[in-house]
Amino acid sequence: MALDQTVSRRRLLQLMGGAAAVGTLAACGGNGGGSSSGGQLKVIGAGSQEAGLRKALDDYKKANSDFDFNLSFSPADQLQTALRAQLAAGNAPDMHAVYPGNGSAMSMVQLSKANLLTDLSSQSWTQKIPEGFKGAFQQDGKTFIFSPGTSVLGAIYNKKAFASAGVEPPTTWSELLTVCDKLKKKGIVPIALGAQTPWVTQLIDYALVPGTVYAKTPDFDDKMIAGNASFGDSGWADAMDKYLELQKRGFFNDNPNGTTYEQATSMVGTGKAAMAVQVSAVLQAFRDASPSPDDLGMFPFPATDVAADNWIPGGIVVGIAVSAKSKRAEQAKKFIEYCGQPEVVSAWSQAVACVPLYSDGDAKVDPVLTSFLPYLKDNKAVPFMDQRWPNAEVQPTHFAVVQELLGGKTTVQGALKKMDEAYRKTA
Repeated sequence: MALDQTVSRRRLLQLMGGAAAVGTLAACGGNGGGSSSGGQLKVIGAGSQEAGLRKALDDYKKANSDFDFNLSFSPADQLQTALRAQLAAGNAPDMHAVYPGNGSAMSMVQLSKANLLTDLSSQSWTQKIPEGFKGAFQQDGKTFIFSPGTSVLGAIYNKKAFASAGVEPPTTWSELLTVCDKLKKKGIVPIALGAQTPWVTQLIDYALVPGTVYAKTPDFDDKMIAGNASFGDSGWADAMDKYLELQKRGFFNDNPNGTTYEQATSMVGTGKAAMAVQVSAVLQAFRDASPSPDDLGMFPFPATDVAADNWIPGGIVVGIAVSAKSKRAEQAKKFIEYCGQPEVVSAWSQAVACVPLYSDGDAKVDPVLTSFLPYLKDNKAVPFMDQRWPNAEVQPTHFAVVQELLGGKTTVQGALKKMDEAYRKTA
């Protein structure tokens, strides 16, 4: 599976489908031929979709001579402002990018609540959405977006560093601590953490919470929405305690709050550090920092002492939807039905560096991601936590409180109290 050679913060958040995606890039575009008049389907995608969406549209057009389209791409800031305004005014494109879950102006939940999206529930592919990911695709039991798959999160590790300490990828929390201890005794930083870069702060929590929260309470997000649960009284506290335990045992590099993502990437690539908790989307950046790409692997980051109870996080990548006011809605829906075929899902997911949402037989993914596939197959995967948060306040609050925790400026309960307060904010 091809991966980007470099991944900026904006690119990463687009791949993760996170609500915090922002940007100021100039839009880029292309089309399927001719002007936007006539019978063309007008399509606006997110920049991160280009390789997969353009290929799907071109292939569909080759097989359907009566199909034509006008395709352009927009950066995240324009999607969140200009495109949302067009949707509200009734002059939006026929088909456009939508972020999964909730938490931004262009998220599936926000748009479907405003009756701006066409219901896709009658399409056969919607029955294949894994249970744990339905919240990213569905609102009130109805499916409103298509997305080809997920970018998984785990530990990217240096195989030579592991070999020098005589350790293998752990499958339980206790094994992880033992592995880290042996690496530290070998003079190797066990876990590189570039917490000066805000989005990096969230990743260890995101890796642990599927096991400490969702494995025990799969409907935790629903309970949060209903007001019957909180961060402070959940397994989030266990996850943050474990985060701090890694720091207290000296398993991070010195001064994580003064270390950038790029510096942490270099540490793992060169073997100065053994691993970093990251999304699969940045594998190529780590490979670029390594003398040999084959030196790097990836494994699910364990959160509990029962291997079977460990789940993984997977962020559904930005998807596409049909405008509720489109005059070519049926044409657009036929294209999305085509996209739902396993071979198209596979081709699109490979083009944008993610694991296919589903497949016939073995999914074609980067070999280092194969250890994550059983979790997806067994419904032991959940969306990145922010994809079901009700607003755009929780994620930056999470960034800040983790930095405060690492700096000794707050407690776990103090941090979670701030997150609960941010969660309950209304527009």
